[in-house]
Amino acid sequence: MNEHAFNWLEKLGVEHGMNHVFMFGLVGIILVVTTWIARLQLNTAMKSAGGGLIPDERLTFKNFFEIMAESLYGLTESVIGHHDAPLYFPIVGTLFLFIFASNIVGLIPGFLPPTENFNTTLALGMFVFVYYNYVGVRAQGFVKYFKHFLGPVVWLAPLMLIIELASHLFRPLSLALRLRGNIMGDHVVLGVFSSLVPYFLPVVFYGIGVFVAFIQAFVFTLMTMVYISLSTSAEDH
Repeated sequence: MNEHAFNWLEKLGVEHGMNHVFMFGLVGIILVVTTWIARLQLNTAMKSAGGGLIPDERLTFKNFFEIMAESLYGLTESVIGHHDAPLYFPIVGTLFLFIFASNIVGLIPGFLPPTENFNTTLALGMFVFVYYNYVGVRAQGFVKYFKHFLGPVVWLAPLMLIIELASHLFRPLSLALRLRGNIMGDHVVLGVFSSLVPYFLPVVFYGIGVFVAFIQAFVFTLMTMVYISLSTSAEDH
């Protein structure tokens, strides 16, 4: 974490270790408020003459959530499959929204993104690790799922077991380091250029920051989909 970044919470006397607790609360508030607004707009649209089927002429919270949900659901179908997409979409959709909102918080001057903290990203990675192994065992049964770790050749089973275990154990760490490193780097760059040239130039980096926030949430979610697909597939992998 960038120890020298300006932080409103530290200026208000909040202990350093409690910063990300407050940031989690802020992310939760953002998600609840935006979802509530989108829900109100959806209810209003459903009571209209078109029954909510006719898109709004301008971009609204409802349209934004519809576009995001439809795009993410289409990706889920292409990666996991048409049959299983409805089952796993709530998880991957929630992960995407939480990570994206957490990343965006870092663009607010004086606030730190929760995903800049390694504890946060590692917890997300561990959740994905536990979840895809759980759904793999549930979909195939423990014995069949465990056979994937032994490989197709019996005499290579001990070596394949070590390789597969190392590969799976590295996945949550890889997810955590990738997300944390990119968000921290983007936050540091934005802070440096905002300090050096406080006018006009930071606007460019804010645009890049939004793009990075989206891409990192997208990559994390995409990798989660891939891991779920591999764990639930009946074929050897």
